[in-house]
Amino acid sequence: MLSKVISCATFGIEGYLVDVEVDLSTGLPGFTTVGLPDNAVKESKDRVFAAIKNAGFRFPSKKITVNLAPADIKKEGSSFDLPIAVGILTASQSIRSAQLNRYAILGELSLDGSLRPIKGAISVSLAAKDNKLDGLIVPRSNAREAAIVEGVDVYGFDNLIEVVAFLNGEIDINPTKVNREEIFDAASQYTVDFAEVKGQHYAKRALEIAAAGGHNILMIGPPGTGKTMLARRLVTILPRMTLEEALETTKIHSVAGILSAGDSVLGTRPFRSPHHTISDAGIIGGGHVPRPGEVSLAHNGVLFLDELPEFHRNVLEVLRQPLEDGSVTIGRAKVTLTYPARFMLAAAMNPCPCGYFTDPYHECRCTPTAIQRYHTKISGPLLDRIDLHIEVPSLKYDELKSTQPGESSEEIRARINNARKLQLERFESKRKIYCNAHLGSKHIRKYCSIDDQSQSLLKTAIERFGLSARAYDKVLKVARTIADLENSENIKVQHIAEAIQYRSLDKNVWQRL
Repeated sequence: MLSKVISCATFGIEGYLVDVEVDLSTGLPGFTTVGLPDNAVKESKDRVFAAIKNAGFRFPSKKITVNLAPADIKKEGSSFDLPIAVGILTASQSIRSAQLNRYAILGELSLDGSLRPIKGAISVSLAAKDNKLDGLIVPRSNAREAAIVEGVDVYGFDNLIEVVAFLNGEIDINPTKVNREEIFDAASQYTVDFAEVKGQHYAKRALEIAAAGGHNILMIGPPGTGKTMLARRLVTILPRMTLEEALETTKIHSVAGILSAGDSVLGTRPFRSPHHTISDAGIIGGGHVPRPGEVSLAHNGVLFLDELPEFHRNVLEVLRQPLEDGSVTIGRAKVTLTYPARFMLAAAMNPCPCGYFTDPYHECRCTPTAIQRYHTKISGPLLDRIDLHIEVPSLKYDELKSTQPGESSEEIRARINNARKLQLERFESKRKIYCNAHLGSKHIRKYCSIDDQSQSLLKTAIERFGLSARAYDKVLKVARTIADLENSENIKVQHIAEAIQYRSLDKNVWQRL
């Protein structure tokens, strides 16, 4: 007997259909899986055998051959347990359904026949919709996530017995329904706010400019000045995610298996803060079958690198390509995958190894040579890709004791939304340009023109501070953002002057010891 069950798998973050073909033939009892299965798929025979027996069904004593088509793509994971079990029960006539081709079926089986959650539910739900299937059968814990996709009925089950009864028409279960807008609104609330930050008005202003233009930012200051606190609140002033952005971000987190239990969709922009001991594969993604790295998990959000000089040099250098392209391509011998990676980079560092250079309240114990060596850990090309370099000084006592709340994230976000709206209108006809940080050299000449007075000021800054060509472009893009925040059509000299202030590491401040 031969049966065919439709299932799904993920390739990168996209889902595709997999035909699970099961053949029962005479001969010595055995179980063979073909179609490029990985070890987790090969081991499914033991889980399927135990689950079928413990669920009260008869396991056929025949030669069983399972083919996963298309056979030229590597299959991985345990989500094929349920379709394989359904295929065996269909071939042995325990399931008598003529409508198997209407559903995509996925799920990991426990030995007692209960269903465990899978990865990438939202991606496979989109694949089922694109292939015009009527429904998707998944573990109940994945049903709400998969049901976020409109246009496909999602049925959640707790165990194999329920799935068999449903396919045989013995029970009638309604598809899982969710209110996308209600779930998205509930998931869009942040637990932190800029109003909680005392003082640091200069740093707050710089972060507002960074958020308004999508610029990367580096904060330099002694320990305990609030650099990490400020960075964690950066996502709260970014424009609210659209539903399309939320679905794309959720797909990445779901495929990576880090979507929190009970979460159907990510409504807040991701904030990723990897430890400085992370490897280059951890930061950009990797593995035998490449998985998303931190740059992809931070897609549409913020990647925060604390203690920037402590990261391995090769880890920092691999950031250059995703910062420029907004995506990362990972090549292996048998597969090459591209993951989205458009994120804001926020970084923090101490001014010296001991952390107290320029701090009026602590004495620095570092030699000039040690400070120079500390700063050269960050390459020039990477620094050139960071638009704003700002100093975050220690707070004074009067600022610490103040009970006056600061400006809230919502108030700051209102100004940023207005600036982003101007940018979207300006770049409406340009593909892949959504904010000033995405401007290329050709677009800078068109949209960032300045008058003679501004030209003279910028020339003086370049000659005095030795700005590179890329730093010159960064100043113009930041000035364009400052003008947008003031609703100014033209870049004025005061906008250029403020933008130059945000290039601390270009001003040889740390060399004048």
